[in-house]
This record gives sequence, C-alpha cells and structure tokens, in this order.
Amino acid sequence: MEDQSKTYKGQGAIRNVDNRFSRYSFEEDEDFDEPVKTSFTEIFPKTIVNTISSPDLGFEYSLNPYQGCEHGCSYCFARPTHEYWGYSAGIDFERQIMVKKSAPELLEKFFQKKGYKPKTIMFSGNTDCYQPIERKLQITRKLLQICLDYRHPVSIITKNALILRDLDLLEPMAAQHLVSVTISIPTLNEDLRRVMEPRTSSAANKLKAIRILSQAGVPVNVMVAPVIPALTSDESLNILKSVSEAGARSFGYSLVRLNDTVEPVFVDWIEKHFPDRASKVLNQIRSMRNGKLGEKRFFERYKGDGNIAELIHNTFDLGRKKYFAHKKPMILSAENFTGSRSQQLRLF
Repeated sequence: MEDQSKTYKGQGAIRNVDNRFSRYSFEEDEDFDEPVKTSFTEIFPKTIVNTISSPDLGFEYSLNPYQGCEHGCSYCFARPTHEYWGYSAGIDFERQIMVKKSAPELLEKFFQKKGYKPKTIMFSGNTDCYQPIERKLQITRKLLQICLDYRHPVSIITKNALILRDLDLLEPMAAQHLVSVTISIPTLNEDLRRVMEPRTSSAANKLKAIRILSQAGVPVNVMVAPVIPALTSDESLNILKSVSEAGARSFGYSLVRLNDTVEPVFVDWIEKHFPDRASKVLNQIRSMRNGKLGEKRFFERYKGDGNIAELIHNTFDLGRKKYFAHKKPMILSAENFTGSRSQQLRLF
C-alpha cells in the first residue's frame, strides 16, 4: 500500500507514535490533513536542577527550561521523555511544549541552599534551551544572568544561533571561566538539515555563531551528533575542518542510537524522506548495535561495534590529529562562586 502520510515544513516526525506507557493506542484520522499547530503550556516544577547519575556523561547537574522541543530532530534521544507526560514521542514532542517560567527563581533557591557546593550545570541536558520560543520567553537568558551574578559555571549545548542574542552575558562569563558553549552540527548539507532537524539554525548560521562566540572569547566545542552511517557519516572530516577554521576549540561525537519510541519516529522519517537508502541506513545502524537499532548500556551506547563503527572512530581520530592537534577546551571554574547574588546591573 502506498504511504499516504504527509510531511510539513518545520515538522520532523511523520505521525504520533503510540505511547508505550498508555493502555490505549489510536489511529490517525485519514481525513485530517492539517499541520499541527505548536502549543505552549506552563508547568510548575518544584525543582529545576537535575542530578545526573549516568557515569558516561561527564557532568553532574543538568537544567532544562523546556520540556519537548520545537526543533523537531527526527533522531532526538529525548523524545521518549514526553511519554511520561502522557504525550506521544512523535509530533506531540515538537508541538506540545511545556515551559518552566519559574526556572530562574528555582535556580536561585538552589544556589542558596545551605552547604551547596557549586559544580558546572549543563543547560539543555535533554531539550534545547534555545529553541524558538526562547526568543520570546527569555527564560534561558534570565538563568544565565543568575549564573553570572552568582559566579556559577555553566555549560550550554544548542542547535540554535539564537544563543548570540546573549553574547553580552556570555562574554563576561567567559572572561571568568564560567561558561562553555557546545554547538551541535550533525550535517553541513542544508537540504538534509531542513528535513532532519527542521527548525534548527542553518549550518551556515551555526558556523557563524561559532566564529562570533570564539572571537568574543567564549570557548566553543562542537558536537557532531548523531553520526548516521550512509547518511551523514561521509561529512565528518569536512565538519571538523569547517568548525576548526571557525574557531572551535574541541569536539565530541556520538553514533546514532534509536532507543524506545525514537525508533519508530526515525524509521517513519527516513522511509518517507529517503526511501532509496532507508534500508541501507537502518541495516548499517544495526551492524553497529549488535543487530538492534538502539543501545542503552553505559559507554557502549556511544561506542558501537563492528567495522562501520570502527571506520567512524578512525575518521574522527584522523580529524582530531589534523584539525585539533594544538587546541584545548577551557576548564570552567567554580572558585569565585559567591553564594549570594551580586548587586550589578540586570541585563534582561
């Protein structure tokens, strides 16, 4: 039977996949032929900083001002977290966005806890803190102002050049070794980016963000993730060359893994957009994941197995030697943490 599902500009998922925690499933109305409008719902968490127990992540705290992500990346590992809220990991994840407007107040309370020992907090450990709604709500900007006031270190990972809006905060933070920025770039192919991560910044604007941040003294790392065999893996060296020339100090990468309900979202997506190579891509992912599309084991989930995984690792080893041999990332510092908010001019 011919696939009648629709694709819409700015939408990554093809459909809503079943929520694995729900007792019920549903079928889409075949007569419904409209793009889903994004809605925003304020939620009221009791805390905003999450303690990270995973031993292979390299950071201890994360903070996410938004639940769900408008960027619509087809491969996003965070999609299944939306199911805990009763939503689907498919279209719902990118169109039903929950916002935490109280995040700045909660962060300040966290800093003021008796006996608190500051450690770097990762912004966007799950969903992007600079997704499009941030332009209006400015929650991330307010969080950064608090971190600057308290002299608290923070690392940021984003796919959006909107981060340049906050250069006036990032620059003085970098001067005090309080911030590092990671820009995620899985592809420089703009045609591919438009359908794979449709509401992120263009590849050109990501490179521009790296240049501007680096020139301002803000240390930039690049995350080439995910590396998808037979789709993006041939770009790896070109990406490393481009980001190094733009000023990035370091890079990381990870192999694609399609855990839980990320799998049907990605499979739908690649079969719809790249039917000629879908089987090849999926089979090569399985070759790296012991016959599966996903991997949850610590450390192994980023490593992969087999010849294709080894080829990808060797490519990045070569890129490190060729383009990053004499570069070093900035080490963030918490030694100037004040424990109380300084009385400087508020910029938001």
